[in-house]
Amino acid sequence: MSLTVPPALLRAAEAGPVSEEAFVACVRDSLPYAWETVSRVVADLATTDADFTDNVVPPPGETERGQLLRALASDAIRAGLERHFGVRLAFQNCHRVAAFRPSAAGSEAYRRFTSSRGQLLNQSPTLRNC
Repeated sequence: MSLTVPPALLRAAEAGPVSEEAFVACVRDSLPYAWETVSRVVADLATTDADFTDNVVPPPGETERGQLLRALASDAIRAGLERHFGVRLAFQNCHRVAAFRPSAAGSEAYRRFTSSRGQLLNQSPTLRNC
């Protein structure tokens, strides 16, 4: 299961649309490692003029790896994170999350990061299990 949805939020969703804030809070509480990783990469982006910053540290365990995969594999969760943080996220392997400035989403750096070649170049024997 991707998210642990509080009963009140589930009832609200069953009744109709829910607020972005409630959804994002559910993501934050359900996937703390993913939230922390994205938050850190976004904070790093704020300290530089670069088009993007990224996380290159593998998760400490399978639980954390699973959180990151669930957060970035879900269109709704990923889009919610992007709206909340005001960035465009990109993802390689099981841990390399990048935060791009919205203006850089079509840039050469973004195309390079999200390309087939970029994915292949980011592989190593230690990452084959992710």
